[in-house]
Amino acid sequence: MPFLLIALLLLTGTVMAEQRPLRFSISDSWAMPMVRIEDGRATGGILYDLQTRLAQKVGRQAEQLVRPRKRVQQMLARGEIDVRCYVNPDWLRESHYQYIWSVPFMMHRDMLVAPTPTQVRPEQLHDEVIGTVLGFSYPRLEPLFASGQLQRDDARTQLLTLSKLSAGRNHYAVSNELALAWYNRQRPSSEPLYAVEQISEDLVACIVRDEPDVPTMALLRALVRMKQDGEFDAILARYR
Repeated sequence: MPFLLIALLLLTGTVMAEQRPLRFSISDSWAMPMVRIEDGRATGGILYDLQTRLAQKVGRQAEQLVRPRKRVQQMLARGEIDVRCYVNPDWLRESHYQYIWSVPFMMHRDMLVAPTPTQVRPEQLHDEVIGTVLGFSYPRLEPLFASGQLQRDDARTQLLTLSKLSAGRNHYAVSNELALAWYNRQRPSSEPLYAVEQISEDLVACIVRDEPDVPTMALLRALVRMKQDGEFDAILARYR
């Protein structure tokens, strides 16, 4: 019996060792606190911690693939990503039928940001250039961009968008509230940027590829447990 037990343990260990890492996507347009990217690699941040922990929950390693947003969309369509986290159905332009949605785990809020605490709605603005992130969609602003009432000024990352606003390149920009709070923490307290109007509020979740080589249901159950156990809140608390 001891010999059989040892053999079974060795076999189990060998099978686990042969399991490939799970492929998680990270858009290179995110900034801290969502993700820290150094030399093209994710090294920290909310998404990094979340995805690392999720892979651990199912006994796998996390391969965190940092790619441009358009490339991420293409890889999803080809089934080259196993899990994509922090996404909302309205943000996806294509139907990814081979993926299953997880429970939502947090709220994403986009804010209109200015260098002064002015109270203004975007519909009240005319002939303003708004700092935006390349590839990001802003449903409330899209009709204003389409009509020419406002113009987009795309930057490659959220950090660059806020930096351009601070430098006076624009009077307004759009930022998610977490990135804005993080950015202000790095600046002198006398020079904050201000959220002057919330322009969207979306629940975000993960999508998991539903194929035999992915522990799909185990990942979805792990996400439910992480939400119930307060692990998402604990990760967020590290970056507030």
